[in-house]
Amino acid sequence: MKRMSIVRFKPKPECYDEFLEALKSLQEQRAQADPPAAWTLRRDDELIRVVIRDEEEFAADVSNTNWLDSVRHLLQEYNEVDRHAIPLTGEILDPA
Repeated sequence: MKRMSIVRFKPKPECYDEFLEALKSLQEQRAQADPPAAWTLRRDDELIRVVIRDEEEFAADVSNTNWLDSVRHLLQEYNEVDRHAIPLTGEILDPA
């Protein structure tokens, strides 16, 4: 089974380009795969990362938490609960 993760980030305006580069390099290999398995989207002042992984790979991948800690200073907080990222993850039910 495949899982999709969507994470919203809101970079500080003065850190936008630096954060975008860090985000793109995070999973560059997935983005360049054929077919791609990672995308970066821009929506207003937010950057959104979409990643597709196998379930086993998803469970073993703790690098995103460590990575977020390393770039947290580049981001605005959404609120006290979500803080610097708003994640959404789920199983892909209908792979095309």
